[in-house]
Amino acid sequence: MRTGLIYKSAKLYELVMLLLYGRYYSTRYRMLADLIEPRTSIVDVCCGPGILYERYLRFKDVSYIGIDINERFIQRLNRMGTRSLLCDVREATILPGADYVVIQASLYHFLPQPNRLIDQMLCAARKYVIVAEPIHNLATRRIPILTSLAKTLTDPGTGLQEARFTEESLDELFSHYSAEIVRSFVIPGGREKVYLLKGRSSELV
Repeated sequence: MRTGLIYKSAKLYELVMLLLYGRYYSTRYRMLADLIEPRTSIVDVCCGPGILYERYLRFKDVSYIGIDINERFIQRLNRMGTRSLLCDVREATILPGADYVVIQASLYHFLPQPNRLIDQMLCAARKYVIVAEPIHNLATRRIPILTSLAKTLTDPGTGLQEARFTEESLDELFSHYSAEIVRSFVIPGGREKVYLLKGRSSELV
């Protein structure tokens, strides 16, 4: 599978994220982890190299499943001794059930129809769905070289994704889920916005 440079290794992925988020890099993970209770189950959609689990969740005694299309990242999770699934989520008809279903900085890969994935996540979540998505992107800057480079680097193996979210377009998307939204907030630094939604399978618990 041909991928963008940042998906070649966990170290490259983290280096680029550090450059993008600067001093708020750890904050983006910590704020998500703070929303998750200890001794619960988590499905992490498009989990990448598993940094959220490795540094922020594994010590909370959680049951974790990471899902990603990248075989290198899945192998890394396997070496940590946690569960993982090598899967193109775009082709999945159902997600594993869990207390929390999470996606971070990957919802744009499902444009132009992200609702299908959001609905799948809501149906799989017994407690909450957590979506954290960038709202300021190099790929949408009006500098052709930066725009082209950002799009090429961030291809996970599914092809270049031209579109990205702004805060306005992301709010418009989630306006269709107003009944499920518990809270939303922008992380420090302003690059990502987080939505916490009540899972639809919670009524079955």
